[in-house]
Amino acid sequence: MRAADTARASGGARFDLPEVDAFTRPYWDAAAEGRLLIRHCAGCDRAHHYPREFCPHCWSEDVRWRPASGHATLYTWSVVHRNDLPPFGERVPYVAAVVDLAEGPRMMTEVVECEDDTLRIGMGLEVTFRAGVPVFRPRSGAVPPPSSSVPSPSSASKTTS
Repeated sequence: MRAADTARASGGARFDLPEVDAFTRPYWDAAAEGRLLIRHCAGCDRAHHYPREFCPHCWSEDVRWRPASGHATLYTWSVVHRNDLPPFGERVPYVAAVVDLAEGPRMMTEVVECEDDTLRIGMGLEVTFRAGVPVFRPRSGAVPPPSSSVPSPSSASKTTS
């Protein structure tokens, strides 16, 4: 039985588990097996995520599920310190994030196995799964990009008029 089905059967509300329907079932079944799928359009040869029955780029209905590499880069994130919905309250603080998948689409997710002060825009991530839900962690051997190209106030040169 899937984690979402178990939670519902036990009567416990879970806000971190998806509502699975016939269309998204292949995605969630693959995730339960540790595989990330995305939709790919044969019409324009582009991938997209959030799963849709048509291509959001060219509107073709010739779209199929395709395995994703599981590699991504961090686009943005926020550290959540308070969330009263189960089970998020037990996880705070956690990192809610948007990542750019190697195949092109952006995806909302969570970054795990990483201290929030080491997060950097553009850092390499890889998919992992928690209770059949894709989340991301720092890629093995990935070197985070510099934290900023703007000099810190202490290192900036002072000018006088």
